[in-house]
Amino acid sequence: MSAANRIRGSLTALVTPFSDGQLDEAALRRIIDWQISEGTQGLVPVGTTGESPTLGHREHKRVVELCVDAAHGRVPVIAGAGSNATSEAIGLTRHAKEAGADAVLLVAPYYNKPTQEGLYRHFAAIAEAVAIPIILYNIPGRSIVEISIETMARLAAIPGIIGVKDATGNLARASRDRGALPKEFIRLSGDDATALGFMAGGGLGCISVTSNVAPKLCAEFQAACLRGDFHAALSIQDRLMPLHDALFCEASPAPVKYAASLLGLCLADARLPIVPLSEPGRETVRAAMVHAGLLK
Repeated sequence: MSAANRIRGSLTALVTPFSDGQLDEAALRRIIDWQISEGTQGLVPVGTTGESPTLGHREHKRVVELCVDAAHGRVPVIAGAGSNATSEAIGLTRHAKEAGADAVLLVAPYYNKPTQEGLYRHFAAIAEAVAIPIILYNIPGRSIVEISIETMARLAAIPGIIGVKDATGNLARASRDRGALPKEFIRLSGDDATALGFMAGGGLGCISVTSNVAPKLCAEFQAACLRGDFHAALSIQDRLMPLHDALFCEASPAPVKYAASLLGLCLADARLPIVPLSEPGRETVRAAMVHAGLLK
């Protein structure tokens, strides 16, 4: 089965576990095995949730290699490979392919605010340089720039660019994309809180932060959406909605790492400038996990 046909359902934007400031490889392997056993259908290492901004290049590449090795073909691995420097993104994309990743996730270049033509040329250059399936990552809240519908339609015509992670939270945009993009273009939500509406609008899955700590529920939610059972999906959404919110009560990934620590998955450690969750934040996360049935 091709990578494109396997990329759907609940995909986890993996945290990167640390111990004493270093990558905790054993914890990462345990997390991956647990994720797959709980029903997660894909893994997305070294995205923003994986603290890619504070990983060195060697660490970044090691996380991708570990994830591919630990997944061992059981689920697709979509490696974060984005950068605001096109040459750097090409290098990370090339490494992801060499490591055996099934696809890459490429965020819109951040900080330098390219024009729509600049966005098009950036992604087109990567697709031309490396033959690997590409998922665009549209998140204007972090990158400042938004990939317009027109630009995305141009990009969708390039061989190798197979889909988008939409973290705009804009459900009108999701429906407009549906009308403008090829039917086979894979549209994934990147926003847990609005994933229900996104899926009702024809989405194929979600690259989720919440699934780091509630993988089974997130997988069941996605399965319900994909079979058109939105009554069942809404029931799960009601359980998870406080957690969706709580995991962004302070700068991510501090809340989700704290939540993971409550489940014994890894330490709550993050790297500066992300600081440990405050006591009110810890109470918020703990209460949301109890509401979801993840803690007593």
